[in-house]
Amino acid sequence: MPTLPYDKTEIETLIRAALPREEGLQRTVIRAMREAVENGGKRIRPILLFETCKSFAERRGETDWKEEAAPFLAALEMIHSFSLVHDDLPCMDNDTLRRGKPTTWYVYGEAMGTLAGDGLVLEALTVAGRAVGQSRHPERAARALAILGEKSGVSGMLGGQSVDVEKTGEHLDATTLDFIYRLKTGALLEAAFMMGAALGGASEAEISCAEQIGRAVGLAFQIQDDILDETATEAELGKPLHSDEKNQKTTYVSLFGLEAAREAVRQQSEAAEQRLREFPGETETLAALIAYLTDRRF
Repeated sequence: MPTLPYDKTEIETLIRAALPREEGLQRTVIRAMREAVENGGKRIRPILLFETCKSFAERRGETDWKEEAAPFLAALEMIHSFSLVHDDLPCMDNDTLRRGKPTTWYVYGEAMGTLAGDGLVLEALTVAGRAVGQSRHPERAARALAILGEKSGVSGMLGGQSVDVEKTGEHLDATTLDFIYRLKTGALLEAAFMMGAALGGASEAEISCAEQIGRAVGLAFQIQDDILDETATEAELGKPLHSDEKNQKTTYVSLFGLEAAREAVRQQSEAAEQRLREFPGETETLAALIAYLTDRRF
């Protein structure tokens, strides 16, 4: 099984440092929040933010970029974890297994699972909002916060999820499926590249380029997820197979077939790699991460 081409030790430390302490009468919900974030995960989004910020900041000779990026990569991972917690709820996908372990709602109950997801969103806002006030480059930090909000909300992940929920059980056309994939999955990957670029001092044109890279990666990632739902084993995925079929959801594979899906992954991956060449500085790590994401086997 391919392994992540990245030592994420530093990223893990930065994320854990930003999580609330498990104390007070509300410690149960905090424990559920922490476990949702700490329960495995490849940390793809924070890593992409970190490495994109590095690419732009080091071009400018800046040395403080890690401190600037840290709270935002943690906030982004909290938002991602919130989406998984709520996606697993009985009112959504009703999944009891995530990353090979029982899901948050299954351990803590549906009400506490819902609150844990809500808590992660609000904690992300707290961490990122505090960072804007403490930043040496407040205009960059404010831009990153705005991107996080936009790509998480009705114009991004939440909007895509809402259409996915509303259309469950219906046969979707390619336009609607692309809309769902671009927002539900792609938006936070777009955010990772865009926030990293913004924090690293990129121009608006460069942030737009980062968005296009994230969009291509997100589409390839989701289509590959569809492929794996058909071809991988439950042990490899760490979650139940054929969940989309169980929930009567149209996928790229069910709409176009397995071979067309694989070709679409290849095309989107190549598009992302092409645009990545426009980034300044060292991009070999980002290129390896994109290849890993779009050609994974789990």
